[in-house]
Amino acid sequence: MLKEFGHNIWTADGSEVVAMMGFHYPTRMAVIRLSDKDLFVWSPISLTESLRVEIDALGEVRYLVAPNSLHHLFIADWKRAYPDARVYAAPGLREKRKDIAFDNDLGDAPVTEWCGEIEQVVVEGNAITSEVVFFHRKSGTVIFTDLIQQLPTAWFSGWRAVVAKLDLMVGPEPSVPRKFRMAFTNRRVARASLERILAWPAEKVLMAHGTPIIKGGQAFLRRAFGWLIA
Repeated sequence: MLKEFGHNIWTADGSEVVAMMGFHYPTRMAVIRLSDKDLFVWSPISLTESLRVEIDALGEVRYLVAPNSLHHLFIADWKRAYPDARVYAAPGLREKRKDIAFDNDLGDAPVTEWCGEIEQVVVEGNAITSEVVFFHRKSGTVIFTDLIQQLPTAWFSGWRAVVAKLDLMVGPEPSVPRKFRMAFTNRRVARASLERILAWPAEKVLMAHGTPIIKGGQAFLRRAFGWLIA
């Protein structure tokens, strides 16, 4: 189930789908092995026994990360499976999931334990969610959650297929869905966050819902956010 995406970074696609506003989405997570062999788990998917065996073979799960207020469904299950892991919440999630004892909140500054290996920026100014975007230096990978998406053209049917096309969710390459573009109520703040992301030497771009970009990451990001840069 785990697929190597780069140096010390793996992905896993879930067999389940999650629903949001009547639309169903596939799931994906990422695992980063830090220099001390501890594991940083981003946007955990449903934890199966086979996935747990593969995860445990990589190292020890220490950090469970919910990167925005929409990606949190399986965090509690992972915490029960790995009680010593620390759980990190994106802005707004602590209030939404009061049933989870979060250890810390994610901000613009990297947590001490992964500082120097993983950078992060909170993309603010969006009415839907404040998303924390990460950059894994060793693999040159920028990790988005929902701000960039691309689903297969046949994923939706009927009226949902029409809406998905209008929303730019099924284009020729991953892009920012129209609903997220419209939800940026403070573009000045969002543009400042994007400038920090574009300063990263990105080669690859990974997202929760979409075909990963495996080369030319910086050029891709400038295309995806051209509407905001302008």
